[in-house]
Amino acid sequence: MFSKSLKNVIPLSKKKKKKVGLPPGTLIYTGDAIKEEIKIKITDYSEQSYDFQETKEIPKDLNKIEKNLVRWIDVYGLAEVKVIEEIGHQFNLHPLVLEDILSPNQRPKLEDYGNYIFVVMKQLIWNQEENKFDYEQISIILGKNYVISFQERDSKIFSPIYERIQVPKGRVRIMKADYLFYVLIDIIVDNYFIVLENVGEEIENLEDILIKNPEPETLQLIYRLKRSSIDLRKSIWPMREVINKLQREQTSLIGDELQIYLRDVYDHIFRISDLLENYRDIIFGMLDMYLSSVSNRMNDIMKVLTIISTIFIPITFLAGFYGMNFQNMPELAQPSAYPILIIIMSSIALVMLYFFKRKKWL
Repeated sequence: MFSKSLKNVIPLSKKKKKKVGLPPGTLIYTGDAIKEEIKIKITDYSEQSYDFQETKEIPKDLNKIEKNLVRWIDVYGLAEVKVIEEIGHQFNLHPLVLEDILSPNQRPKLEDYGNYIFVVMKQLIWNQEENKFDYEQISIILGKNYVISFQERDSKIFSPIYERIQVPKGRVRIMKADYLFYVLIDIIVDNYFIVLENVGEEIENLEDILIKNPEPETLQLIYRLKRSSIDLRKSIWPMREVINKLQREQTSLIGDELQIYLRDVYDHIFRISDLLENYRDIIFGMLDMYLSSVSNRMNDIMKVLTIISTIFIPITFLAGFYGMNFQNMPELAQPSAYPILIIIMSSIALVMLYFFKRKKWL
């Protein structure tokens, strides 16, 4: 159902262990080994012009941007550290920023370095085929007239933005780099709704199972869902702080006209957080529901067994009493003693069943 549910409890990978004790800013890629070649998409646009190119090598003049243009550098693949280092060198990025980019398990955060703003976010994508969600880190840097985004793989999440940039009179083409920065954040946040919608469907299906016929496997599903909700909270909850900080930052990189858009994103992330908290409450309540269902089923079983035992107590007494085979027992000499005893035992059982049903114990 869900992936990476034990991501935060497994031991450190070998690459992470190698970083222990190294000086701050040491560039080592600590993410999972992804067999995907690095790919760099460079988009230059203004209201009047548009240019796009895709390459695997860093141009030497990547940081030379005309005044009337906005440049979006979209980097896929982080395994080649030299490429990330070269981008950092051209744009004069702090070594700690590059270190965070190459460490894909960062907590969502925002840092203002004066000439640029650095944001770390978690991208959530619902995998329809495997019925689970995957997440990975996206790092975004906003400069005066450029935006740089870093991803581990090409997830196609930014494909709609490329289509919007190609529209000559579109808002992205008219606005500055800070609007593109907002659009990238907005599309990541919007994908949270899709993931939570699918999680909600999983919760509804699990509730139906709990009501109809909870099995031991159901408890495992509840715990997996609970673990996944914790992972979702770690990815989504810090985003409230990030967006709120973006609104409060006094920087020339973000214009006043962008504040209304940032408030809209903050409203979305606030709604997502509330929805996630509701789901977490439901999931935690499912455990009590499961235990109650199992307890009720056990009570029903014990009630049936108790009734059967109660019915057989007097019958067993009679069978034991006449099973003593004493010579002076007068009933032993009667030819009709056996059928009479069977009738008496059956009558006792029927009377007791009627009594239990009258009391609504059956």
